[in-house]
Amino acid sequence: MKIFLAVAALCLIGFAAAPADAKSFTDSGGRVVDLPDKVAHVWPAGPPSESLIYILAPEKLVGWTHRISPDAAAFMSNNYGALPVIGRLTGRGNTANLEAVVAAAPDLILDVGTVGPTYVSLADRVQDQTHIPYVLIGGSLADTPTLLRNAGAVLGVSDRAEILARYAQDALTDIQKRIATVPAAERPKAYMARGPHGLETDVRGSINGEALEFLGAQNVVASGMSAGNLADVSMEQVLAWQPDVIVTINRDFIKTVWDDPQWQGVKAVHDKRVYIEPLLPFGWVDEPPGPNRIIGIRWLAKLLYPRLFPEDLRAEAKRFYELFYHQAPTDAQIDQLIGKSG
Repeated sequence: MKIFLAVAALCLIGFAAAPADAKSFTDSGGRVVDLPDKVAHVWPAGPPSESLIYILAPEKLVGWTHRISPDAAAFMSNNYGALPVIGRLTGRGNTANLEAVVAAAPDLILDVGTVGPTYVSLADRVQDQTHIPYVLIGGSLADTPTLLRNAGAVLGVSDRAEILARYAQDALTDIQKRIATVPAAERPKAYMARGPHGLETDVRGSINGEALEFLGAQNVVASGMSAGNLADVSMEQVLAWQPDVIVTINRDFIKTVWDDPQWQGVKAVHDKRVYIEPLLPFGWVDEPPGPNRIIGIRWLAKLLYPRLFPEDLRAEAKRFYELFYHQAPTDAQIDQLIGKSG
């Protein structure tokens, strides 16, 4: 509701002029958007787009949708973590004031992730009211190379995008080739634990849980359990599912799960196969669902199929961070992410 009130309020203020020299781009919503010849300042609609802009062209990022923690900022180059917090236009808890969007006069608004009628409608509405080009770019984990190339074309950094797209394609191909040798019966049942009690989770087929499913793990939570990407479940349901592996993004959960009597009957807990996703500067499995997951699927693959992925993840993480995040991590930072053993 906030977003529509904010859009209506724009009728009272001046609009940015449409670009005099523009080129057309057909986005993932089938919308033909006129882009300025030079895109220098980009407003991210949500977390997936902000991470993608930082990866491809950090100098074009207007600001962050949320506060970047000092720990996360330490993994970023040139003090980009200190950019202002501008709020978000999409997702739960949209907070951006569209008057502020217009006042900032970005050349482009970019939204990345799932593309559906709601997102198309919002993009059309905001673009019509602000006269700022609004581009939607979709892309599943498997389509990360195409996502990078499309975003690179929009942002005017196609050469860099091509380098990253090739890295992503090589990683995806290599991982899938190895996992193809694992019989279906030997692939683990998996559960993504969210929230401090671990009872919010990703449903099967959701963009948030793609990493596990890409690796052949069987998400125990059926898609029919929720109309959206996430679902609230009961402890009884988790006990019935008996996942072999649990991945979480919540540090409170990982601290308490080992001693919580409710979780003691879950196979993954009994077998000590509960893992916390590295989250700096962006998540490795989700948070957000973007190209940041390319290093995450290597980490997960090594946990799920250690025999198939014996190589040192520390070296690959350093390479990924230097290439995607513009700054190679120190050994101490790698320890912070995945421990000394990798």
